[in-house]
Amino acid sequence: MEFIIFLGAKEKEILNLIYQAKFSVEENTPLCLLGDKFFGFFKRNQKRIVICTKNAMKIGGYYMPKTLSQRDETYNKTSTIIKKALRHEAVHVAQECNTGSVLNPKKVKKIVFNKYKSEALNSSTLISGNKEKEIEAYWMQDRPKDVINSLKIYCL
Repeated sequence: MEFIIFLGAKEKEILNLIYQAKFSVEENTPLCLLGDKFFGFFKRNQKRIVICTKNAMKIGGYYMPKTLSQRDETYNKTSTIIKKALRHEAVHVAQECNTGSVLNPKKVKKIVFNKYKSEALNSSTLISGNKEKEIEAYWMQDRPKDVINSLKIYCL
């Protein structure tokens, strides 16, 4: 799987926890063709996560010809996109392990996002059908330690 080269230590730990929880990970499935701005999906009934590496590389500009300094910049952008996608989908794994419920309902009600994240939230909610779960996943995707703790608490 190509996305693994973009992961840091915390995301590799998250990936291992996902596997320990008996979920699998796929890459660049037909779901990724829904749009370039989709970087991951959670297939609850199949206990699978999909990471859309090609979309992340396209948006991050990773494979376009660059100077050496530009390559580092596009690697970092692509890496950030993939890391956040894995963390986001891992939150959905933890939610599923928590009887399919949000992990912290009181916190979810207080979260407010900027315009960019609100637009992403709306797109994700159209697909998943559950705004509270998406709010929590978008909030936690920037907090890898919280994702790791949630997977350990609810899935192991």
